[in-house]
Amino acid sequence: MAQTFENASACWKVILADVSKGRDLLPIIEKFARENTAPSKIVFGTSGWRGEIGTDFTFNNVRVVTSAIIEAFKSNDKFFMDAMGVSDFEDIKRRGVIVGHDNRFLGADFAKEVIGLLQRENIKTWYAGEAATPEFSAGIEMTNAACSINLTPSHNPANYAGFKFNPSDGGPAGNEITSKIEDIANTMMKGNINIESRALHAVIQTIDLTELYIKYIKERKTLNIERIKNFIDTEDCIICVDNVHGATRGRIQRILGESPKIKYLRTEDDYLFGGVAPEPSEKNMAGVESVLRGSNARFKLGAIMDPDGDRIRYADGVMQIPMNYFGAMALHFLHVYKKIPGIVAKSVGTSNFVNAIAEKLHIPIRETKVGFKNFRPYMLKTSTERAIVAFEESDGISGYNHTLEKDALFGLLLSIEMMATTGKNLSEYLRDLMDEFGYYYPDRSGISVDRSLVGEPLMKKLSLIKERYKIGSKININGRDRIIKDVITVDGTKIIFDDGSWLMIRPSGTEPKVRFYIEARTEEDKKAVFETAERITREML
Repeated sequence: MAQTFENASACWKVILADVSKGRDLLPIIEKFARENTAPSKIVFGTSGWRGEIGTDFTFNNVRVVTSAIIEAFKSNDKFFMDAMGVSDFEDIKRRGVIVGHDNRFLGADFAKEVIGLLQRENIKTWYAGEAATPEFSAGIEMTNAACSINLTPSHNPANYAGFKFNPSDGGPAGNEITSKIEDIANTMMKGNINIESRALHAVIQTIDLTELYIKYIKERKTLNIERIKNFIDTEDCIICVDNVHGATRGRIQRILGESPKIKYLRTEDDYLFGGVAPEPSEKNMAGVESVLRGSNARFKLGAIMDPDGDRIRYADGVMQIPMNYFGAMALHFLHVYKKIPGIVAKSVGTSNFVNAIAEKLHIPIRETKVGFKNFRPYMLKTSTERAIVAFEESDGISGYNHTLEKDALFGLLLSIEMMATTGKNLSEYLRDLMDEFGYYYPDRSGISVDRSLVGEPLMKKLSLIKERYKIGSKININGRDRIIKDVITVDGTKIIFDDGSWLMIRPSGTEPKVRFYIEARTEEDKKAVFETAERITREML
């Protein structure tokens, strides 16, 4: 007897509880996605709008958001057009929109809905098919397109889909763009509007974003592809890349060529990612680490990338190297070995290991709010302060003269060039840098709070931290007084101590949670710094 479900969420729970059996229920999810016309609140977060397939992310809601984008185009609002980097609607129609998706369930079908609606307004479109986020960013610049629409929720679980929008500079859309789209879309949602599908009318003109990406990185010259290829060809090395069934599969083969020294994991189709959350986490590195342990090669490198290719985590058989460390290594490598001048851009919750390196090398530091779009002022070719590297602790990185989007492909290629140039594995290079610049131990955690505090009440209470804890005052941590060296409030409150350790308390704007980002100078002190962050938070509440 066939199972019946009240809604898509109930069906997804059964699917994700046992993906081997649950696959057979995906046609039911598709039915919900096509037939559910219930409105949804549209919010573009730090990297696009995301929702559960069949619940929030439905065919009608995708058509509503696409229609909202078209209405924003047609408004010819100067503030919006300036943020887009276009002159007017006619300019957008002529330059066109690149549309594609990652490997999520129904990705191609959602893309055709978008293309059909754009083409109804005589907007030029290209269909990228399955492609990685950085490829969209490079593709926009290489084609002079007006923007791209990438249907991906990045590293979210299999029940999610997403909608990323990138303007003409290739970076993530800023609030100047997304707030207008949100306003129009949510107004449409309030009217329970049902928009007719134009998918069957879509005329598909394909574009090879990987080919454009390869041309892009060769033109930009931040990476030395020939040195990377020569290292792989001539040195005793093994490289293992876990694609987690995502859109990065096949990309490295096309950039570097096939090699028996490069092993690829999880390249087959799997809408459900084998039942795991497809993020570059410590736990998900198990397959990569197993391959590295089985090799006697002198040089070992492993990496895992999320489904849309904007996040990456590393290993080398000795240890895992999260972005908190790798971003600092990238700064040192690009500045010292490749002689690239500029500043370092990092999100405020990212390790101060890079600060120690930057200060000793006399490199200016710019700390921003969480969200890669906040690096835009330092990544543009026209920027007066250009970033040598821009990265955030949540596994995203880009570099000088490269895309404004975080780019796992760039991150992988850069790590190979590091080994080729320094003659060291990543852990060896990291140890040498820590011996010279100091040891740092970052981590993150958080607590739940009463639901009545969500949003403004929670932000208001925690904003008082900066009033109570001022520069020069002391906090007792694990029986020792620490003097507050600095207080940074660009995103939550970050308190930096005289020994270089710090804690950051950041309220969620949408959930009953407070997030803690901390960094200790010894592994043993991490617990005490976390306890201090929680104590301060509970005082404020």
